[in-house]
Amino acid sequence: MRISVVDVGSNTVRLVVADTEGGVPLPVHTAKWRLRLSERVRPGDAIPEESVDRLAEAVAEASRTAAKWGAAGPLAFATAVVRAAPNRIDVLREVRIRTGVELCTLPGELEAELTFLAARRWMGWRSGPLALLDIGGGSLEVAFGRGRLPDFVASLPLGAARLTHEFFDGGQDPPAPEQVRALRRRVRHQLRDVAARIRWEGPRTAAATSRTFQQLGRMCGAAPGRHGPFVERELHRAALRQAVARLAELPAVERAALPGISAPRAAQSLAGAVVGHTAMKLTGLRTVAVCPWAIREGVMLRHVEDGPSWWAQVCRRSEETAPPDPVPLRIATVTK
Repeated sequence: MRISVVDVGSNTVRLVVADTEGGVPLPVHTAKWRLRLSERVRPGDAIPEESVDRLAEAVAEASRTAAKWGAAGPLAFATAVVRAAPNRIDVLREVRIRTGVELCTLPGELEAELTFLAARRWMGWRSGPLALLDIGGGSLEVAFGRGRLPDFVASLPLGAARLTHEFFDGGQDPPAPEQVRALRRRVRHQLRDVAARIRWEGPRTAAATSRTFQQLGRMCGAAPGRHGPFVERELHRAALRQAVARLAELPAVERAALPGISAPRAAQSLAGAVVGHTAMKLTGLRTVAVCPWAIREGVMLRHVEDGPSWWAQVCRRSEETAPPDPVPLRIATVTK
C-alpha cells in the first residue's frame, strides 16, 4: 500500500510518500515547501489571509505531487502554529474548500503519542523503557513508556519559534545574558513536574526527534544527514551545554555558518538549544539518541496498524472548538 502524509509545521509544509508493505513506512518520495508561518504569525495570533493563501497553495501542490507518485489523498495535519490560532477552524475549512484535502490539527498529547510510537518502532524493543523529547516550533512534547504506546505524555508551550518570539525579539542580536537566563528559568519552571516523572521512571533509553534536535546533534559532532538514516547519532548533554554558550555569543546570521544550523532556523536555534539542554539536565539524561523517525512516521504507522477509521476520528475531533493551545503543563495518561 502506498500512502502519503502532509505535515504543516511552523517553517515548512513537508510531504512524504511511502510504501507500507510489511507495516514499515519506506519513503519513495519526499518534498517540502517553505512556508515560515512562525516568522509571520506570533503564537496565539490569527493566521492572516496571505499566509492562508500560501498554506493552501502548498497543500494543493503536495496533494498533486502525492497523486503523481501513486498515493491516495494525503493524511494531512498541522501542528502548533495552526492549532494555536484563534481562526483555526476557518483556516482548516478554507484549505479543504480550495484543495479538497482534509487538513487536521493534532492535540499536543497526540503528537507526543505518535512520535513515541515512531521512536519505539525505530529504536526497537531492546531499548526498554523509553523517554522521548521532541522540540517543535510551538511546543515541546515529552513521553515515556514501556510498550508500543507511551504510559504518559505531556505537551508544553516551549517550542523554539514560540520562545524566540517571546524572549529574543527585542532587537538585540545576540541577546543579552539576562534574556537567556530568563528563558532558562521559564523552561525550568514549566518542565519541573514532567522532569520529576521522567527521573522517577528511570528510562533505559532516551530518544530525541525533530529538526531542532537533528541540527543540534550535527552541531555537536553527529554525522551529517548525507550519511543516511542508519548511522547512529547521539547528542551528549555536556556538548549541548557548550553549544548553548556558543550560540548565545553569535548573532543569528553567524549561527547559520555553524555545522548543522540552517539559515531558516538560525534565529530559533538558541532557544531550541536552551530547551533541549534544560530538558536533558532536569530529567537526568546525559545522552539521547537522535531518532530520524518522528510524527510523520507515527501517523503512517498508526494508520496502517489501526486502520483508516482512526484518522477519520482524528479529523472529526480537529473540528471541535475547544481551546487548542497547550496550557503550561498538561500530562495525559494514554489509553492503550
